[in-house]
Amino acid sequence: MKRVRYCVAMSLDGYIAGPAGEADWIIMDPEIDFREYFSQFDTLIMGRRTYEPMAKANQAGPDTNMFDDMKIYVFSTSLNQADYSDVTIVGDRSEEFLKSLKQQSGKDIWLFGGGQLFRNLAQAGLVDSVEVAVIPVLLGGGIPLFPPPANQIKLSLTAQRQYAQTGTMSLEYAVQNETVR
Repeated sequence: MKRVRYCVAMSLDGYIAGPAGEADWIIMDPEIDFREYFSQFDTLIMGRRTYEPMAKANQAGPDTNMFDDMKIYVFSTSLNQADYSDVTIVGDRSEEFLKSLKQQSGKDIWLFGGGQLFRNLAQAGLVDSVEVAVIPVLLGGGIPLFPPPANQIKLSLTAQRQYAQTGTMSLEYAVQNETVR
């Protein structure tokens, strides 16, 4: 069974993107082996607000898409599949779709960006781990990691690592899948 892992960078004050969705504050730590990290996944899921800027950036320059070896699903009720041949658009019944996807064999599923998508899937008990790279910056506003309204979700620390060169702190938590109401 595949696991859904929410892997995301976050500012010290709890934001995964700046007020306009910017991510230029994220430090690419030279100690992290991104090739090895990406090899743990064969599936990438994200919401429309994460996907659209990525798609636009990919069209602007040479094909440097780091997700080429992954099946990509975009959860959106407003995008039309006919307009996006490189990804699969998942509209209605996204929770049922993800439950089915988790039952398939293969590598883990990377929940990439999207605080609202994370919140909705976590509240439905579909996220297995939360893996946050805490970047040493205070944004003062933006898109929160876990936007309201939300119910509390209990986590259990499974790993931690400090990257001394950049000051980034990597924290990994297992989701206890018991939503507190």
